[in-house]
Amino acid sequence: MTSTKASLSAVANALELYKLDNYRYPSTEAGLEALVTRSPEARIFPDGGYLRRSPVDSWDNALQYVSPGSDGKPYDLLSLGADNAEGGEGYAADIYFE
Repeated sequence: MTSTKASLSAVANALELYKLDNYRYPSTEAGLEALVTRSPEARIFPDGGYLRRSPVDSWDNALQYVSPGSDGKPYDLLSLGADNAEGGEGYAADIYFE
């Protein structure tokens, strides 16, 4: 779980850099792939992207991203845990970037 939290933090940092360049976060439709490969909505995109590859959690499952997020947050960023399904307990619990 520690590596998943580190991955979530790294992705959040990349999202902030994306926003600095493009004045907004990637849309839900563009997803986190917009940090790896230039999407049509990107005004500026650095050589090599904001991330080297699509982000995954400790169980090699894709991280989840929704923008805008819940409760007035600009986005929700999370891992669905070991079971790759919403909810769960222990290793199967969802891990959110806070």
